[in-house]
Amino acid sequence: MLSELITATTTTTTLSLGSACIYGGIALVLGLIIALTYMNTGKVSKNFARTLIILPPLVCVVMLAVNGNLGASVAVLGAFSLVRFRSLQGTSREIGFIFFAMTVGILSSVSAIALAAVLTVAICGVHFLLHFTGFAENKNMDKELRVTIPENLDYSDIFDDLFDKYTKGAKLNRVKTTNMGSMYELTYKVELKDETLEKEFLDEIRCRNGNLTVICGRTDYNQLEEL
Repeated sequence: MLSELITATTTTTTLSLGSACIYGGIALVLGLIIALTYMNTGKVSKNFARTLIILPPLVCVVMLAVNGNLGASVAVLGAFSLVRFRSLQGTSREIGFIFFAMTVGILSSVSAIALAAVLTVAICGVHFLLHFTGFAENKNMDKELRVTIPENLDYSDIFDDLFDKYTKGAKLNRVKTTNMGSMYELTYKVELKDETLEKEFLDEIRCRNGNLTVICGRTDYNQLEEL
């Protein structure tokens, strides 16, 4: 039984150049569709979009080439494992598209062209649906406010009256010494009552902190996502 298993795993199949071109071409078209979906449903990286186009045909041809060859399969597995350590970590969205492209390439290599096409259309449709409906997007309107004050000011309640006047809520998240300990950098999480009064709010803070640095901006939590 062991000899039969070894024989089955080491039997190679003849790769037809015509079949490889057909399957690879189909995978290339599907990869282009995947790349267009990626480009139109979120933040875009030029190099990553181009990679999504060529990844399905590459996977397809590699799978066709190693079909039934145990030694070649192990070598390809090792090569793919090295890719992870030679590239930067991506977002969950980008990793999902990589698995998507590789799945389409594998399906194309086993002649499951119809299934690959249906999967591409279905998953791309889901991506467009989630994008246009804004599913799970962060609706938080909080802003990060960073204020620099001299060391002789008591930061515990120095801006409380301004926060009551201009914000719905404010929370001191971090205190950091700067300029060799002669100043403090205060980081607040605030939600403004009226966005049009932001300049007036910052001007009053500047009058209070001696016209030192004041930074106010919204944090993009979707961009800072981690796995």
